[in-house]
Amino acid sequence: MMLKLIQDFPQHIADSLNIAEGVAKVWQPLPRPVQHVVITGLGGSGIGGTIAADLCAGTATVPVVVNKGYSLPNWVGPNTLVVACSYSGNTEETLTALDQAVSAGCMVSAITSGGELKRRAEQHGWNTSVVPGGNPPRSMFGYALIQILAHLDLAGAGAPAQWQKQAAQAVADLTARRGEHLREAEAIADTLEGTAVAVYAASGMAGVATRWRQQLNENSKMPGWDAEVPEMNHNEMVGWAGGGARYSAVFLHSAFDAPRNRMRMELNAPAIRAHATHVAELHAYGASPLEQALDLVALGDWVSYVLSVRNAVDIMDIKVIDDLKDALGKA
Repeated sequence: MMLKLIQDFPQHIADSLNIAEGVAKVWQPLPRPVQHVVITGLGGSGIGGTIAADLCAGTATVPVVVNKGYSLPNWVGPNTLVVACSYSGNTEETLTALDQAVSAGCMVSAITSGGELKRRAEQHGWNTSVVPGGNPPRSMFGYALIQILAHLDLAGAGAPAQWQKQAAQAVADLTARRGEHLREAEAIADTLEGTAVAVYAASGMAGVATRWRQQLNENSKMPGWDAEVPEMNHNEMVGWAGGGARYSAVFLHSAFDAPRNRMRMELNAPAIRAHATHVAELHAYGASPLEQALDLVALGDWVSYVLSVRNAVDIMDIKVIDDLKDALGKA
């Protein structure tokens, strides 16, 4: 099942663009000017917000903040748009944050497949995107990202110019590059197999590094972490003195990285490799930051799939998360 979902990633983007067109036709104008946006969501639903905020950093007309917890910032109020993103519609933390948004008089929009979030959205008449349900949230990233960009655009918060056209181009490119991605993923897996993985990207693409780490965690059942350049140059680089063959590092390069950050990563890789750590250096394909982000996300999904096969694990299994939710539900 997960293999087909990864294969269908380009189609998910195309379908989500169609959903966004429908949402635009029925979008209700917001009652007040938007002075700040909070995107609240976690896990497979939240990563779309993280990457959307990265992509909008250069064009946003108001602050766009990503929230991944039970509580919203204290400053939210009537001129805040809270975009609640929960694939299931039942994410405990997101619903709790949503209660705070309503109490603070925030404007709200919702992205979900159903559940309690959809019920509340219908009750309150919020602008809502409804996406297809029944799949693991992490496999529905293409839907989440496109819907978040659409909500930011419709709210006048400054989504990237021509983002729909860029996403459509990404659909064509990702479809054409599927075989190339799988071949590249096999080679990358040779580097990462049997290690704890650190994934690095420069400011502007750091959310993509987080997505890679999440997919390696959930799909491949591999431990790891992610960090952002240049911040990791001021602390984490020193830690690689304790590296070795049990670790690997991945550097995700974009043509839109700031030149000094590009230089830093080009210097970081050999410095880490010098401690006998496995290092992969990867370069994104595409003509815009959005296209390059989607290209790297697709490649990371394929890497996580290949490693799940090599690790002989059940790519769908998230029993440890389900057990935690059950325990919390009984508390």
